[in-house]
Amino acid sequence: MTLRNALAFYRASALVIFLAVLFLPGYQEYVRSGDNFYHVYLNGTYAGTLDSPESAARCLISARREISGDGSDYVFVDAALETVGTERLFGLCTAEETVTERMADILKQNIQPIANESYSVKIRNYIVNLDTIEDVKALLDRAIDEYDTAGRYEAVLIKDEARQLENLNVVIKDSSQEGTEDKLRPGNVGVFTELDEMFVGAADRAPKDFEDYENGIISMTFGSRVDVAASYIPEDQISDVETAFHDITKDREKKTVYEVKAGDTLSQIAENHGIPIDDLIAMNGSLENENSLIREGDELVVTVPEPELSILYEDQEYYEEDYEADIQYVDNNEWYTNQTQTLREPSAGHRKVVSIISFDGEIELSREIQKQEIVMAAIPKIVERGTKIPPTYLKPLSGGRLSSGFGRRRRPTRGASTFHRGLDYATPVGTAVMASSGGVVIKAGWGSGYGKVVYIRHADGRETRYGHLSRILVTAGQTVKQGQKIALSGNTGVSTGPHLHFEILINGVQVDPKKYLN
Repeated sequence: MTLRNALAFYRASALVIFLAVLFLPGYQEYVRSGDNFYHVYLNGTYAGTLDSPESAARCLISARREISGDGSDYVFVDAALETVGTERLFGLCTAEETVTERMADILKQNIQPIANESYSVKIRNYIVNLDTIEDVKALLDRAIDEYDTAGRYEAVLIKDEARQLENLNVVIKDSSQEGTEDKLRPGNVGVFTELDEMFVGAADRAPKDFEDYENGIISMTFGSRVDVAASYIPEDQISDVETAFHDITKDREKKTVYEVKAGDTLSQIAENHGIPIDDLIAMNGSLENENSLIREGDELVVTVPEPELSILYEDQEYYEEDYEADIQYVDNNEWYTNQTQTLREPSAGHRKVVSIISFDGEIELSREIQKQEIVMAAIPKIVERGTKIPPTYLKPLSGGRLSSGFGRRRRPTRGASTFHRGLDYATPVGTAVMASSGGVVIKAGWGSGYGKVVYIRHADGRETRYGHLSRILVTAGQTVKQGQKIALSGNTGVSTGPHLHFEILINGVQVDPKKYLN
């Protein structure tokens, strides 16, 4: 048979087979059904090929049983199972017995040495491992003793009956309360019991002298839930008490300080840093409440370092202190809220106090006065303050590119100043110029250097100026509203190109407008 005849034979045979398959009654078109062939990897090592991830999981369970022997000892081993699927028409899978054997060999290479039964202490998302239950109690008691110098409180571990494994919940107990018995006479019933309860209640309500208060810590608890569980842990992951104490009590982050910028408010600062405003006030002794005054350049603490385990406690204290009386305000409805005047200076007083002070570790959270005796009354400061909301200031035109800021600069042209006393917005001639705030026009005409210019005096005593105009649309003495069109931009006076020159003056002195624009 020649080569040409052989090729013709093979072509004809292929055509016959194709037509036979096509017209056979049982033929069905192949439809993709998804992955059906899986390469199996254990700890990154190839173990075989199977028909499903479930088959791989069964093999891993069998391999684990094989390496655990009779089950008398725990085996700690890394087992990261991965299956990579594909879709095939034909493929040969590895026998599950073979895959199991390969997995067992891989697991044996990853067995880690284990310790005897130990205990894991979980605090929020942090876990520390200790050798014995005595070590756990020693660790927690040491954390308590950092603040309880009198040794009155201790950690108590309570078995959690709701769980099968040995799990313990932890609370702090006041050991001084052990053995406290009912102070009522035994055997009292009926009217005698009611009388005793009445007298005890009356005694509790009677005024106390300073010596009647017990100073020192009166309550203590953990700042977050503490759980203890029995576990089998590799020996190299078990800590001694000293190391564990350092780990759970050291600060997890550094204190962060924020420098106040122009226009900042306490509520904005708190929101930007994701903390409640009450926490921001508590972290900064200079702040009394959410209305406390802050100035540009002030530094505020916005995060405070926190340990993994915090101790919350209340300390009852007697002390004497100088104190300030609350400021007394006299409202003036003719003044703006940024206008104040001190009518009387304060004078500190002196008092004796018993307070309950709440702490989170070293941080004071609150102070509640239980009893006080005024030795010398404080004289309050009296401040007159305005109640009217001051006017706001808006950018005086839409669009425009800021071409020159406020402050020192190179002289842009002969006759110009080297200290720029406003803002320049580059904009085409004829752009509408609006009043930055409502007020009275005090000048509308030509000004030396400014070219055509408009001056407006506002209700808060400030003044705005708009220079290098091409056309003025208002007259002196006219009252204008915020946003009202007052002129068209131009290139008059000492100018290097079409733009608007804008100023804000306070007490006759130009200030940086960017600090006042909303």
